[in-house]
Amino acid sequence: MNNFTYYTPTKVFFGKGVEEQVGPTLRDAGFKKVLIHFGGGSVRKSGLMDKVEKSLQATGIEFVSLGNVAPNPKISLVREGIDLAKREDVDMIVAVGGGSVIDSAKAIGLGLSHGKDPWTMIEEKQQPTKSFPLTAVLTISAAGSEMSHSDVITNSDKQLKRSVNSDLLRPLFAFENPEYTSTVSPYQTACGIVDTMMHTLERYLTPDTDTELIDRLSEAILVSVKNAGRQAIKNPEDYEARATLMWASSLSHNGLTGCGKKATFPAHKIEHDISGLHDEVSHGAGLAVVFPAWARYIYTYDVRKFAQLANRVWKVDMDHDHPERTALEGIESMTRYFAEIGMPTTMQELGIDPSEFEMLAEMTTDGGAHPLPSYVPLGKKEIIEIYRLAEK
Repeated sequence: MNNFTYYTPTKVFFGKGVEEQVGPTLRDAGFKKVLIHFGGGSVRKSGLMDKVEKSLQATGIEFVSLGNVAPNPKISLVREGIDLAKREDVDMIVAVGGGSVIDSAKAIGLGLSHGKDPWTMIEEKQQPTKSFPLTAVLTISAAGSEMSHSDVITNSDKQLKRSVNSDLLRPLFAFENPEYTSTVSPYQTACGIVDTMMHTLERYLTPDTDTELIDRLSEAILVSVKNAGRQAIKNPEDYEARATLMWASSLSHNGLTGCGKKATFPAHKIEHDISGLHDEVSHGAGLAVVFPAWARYIYTYDVRKFAQLANRVWKVDMDHDHPERTALEGIESMTRYFAEIGMPTTMQELGIDPSEFEMLAEMTTDGGAHPLPSYVPLGKKEIIEIYRLAEK
């Protein structure tokens, strides 16, 4: 196990009715005026926004609001949020929504704390040196942004989707009531299932030293998500299944499953350019296509670990004489599971034409100058081969 630093400063309030604690919690922490950031009308329709606003009002906390966050959150709205927050002199951002809303709020905070354009910072790889207080009120189990150090933003003009990682981006508070995920569509529920799994899998499948404890924790999350995912899609009102998915989304991306590892997230980086170029592609759906193809391309470099995953998570019998067969069957079992829950499993299903493969690989590797780190470096040629493995 490699040396590591584990830091999770987010205080989580989990369960039924926790949204009513937003106002008292922020008041007790000394905040006076907040920017409520959200997406569309679903948070109004569900009654969640009304409860958050009433909680703030009851404790004397002023607020202004900015909605319209879209999937693959845009830098254009982030800039609007920065201007509004400056004018209104807010001292906290409250993100009411899923990963896109929280990431948009993180980027607003990045701009406010540094006095710089967040996209410039992300593009120039400027690491944050300050933080701006952030609270997340979660509505979907997926990205794990409510506890993570990650922020992913899209620049529509450049058709690029890029990320920045820093512990300074972690929210101070997260309020997670699984009841508000029961109306999430089966498709978006499935996207969230895949995204949660990927945050664990991309840490699990790394060329590391022995990490038996972390492997077992990761496998428990993966098995729980697999089972709860099936149940939540079958019965959207199943509170226990929804609670498992929500807490798993937080645990999968708060750093726990990466302790002692050096994860590089190649599949995430490959997918980011797909959904950056094709805004209609949901991140989880893109990962359901990219990750199995990446796994097929790379598994021979760590047959033991891929076979272990197949056996422990996907319940494939271990073939000790030919572990590569076990590894491949595990990848196929995962792909079948994604199809079972309604996810695409080919580039064709995503609407990506083979004529775009080279351009996408160029984007991901900065014209071939920066191959992605993985078990072996993934340059343009290798990424195109991964796309071909998922073509149809």
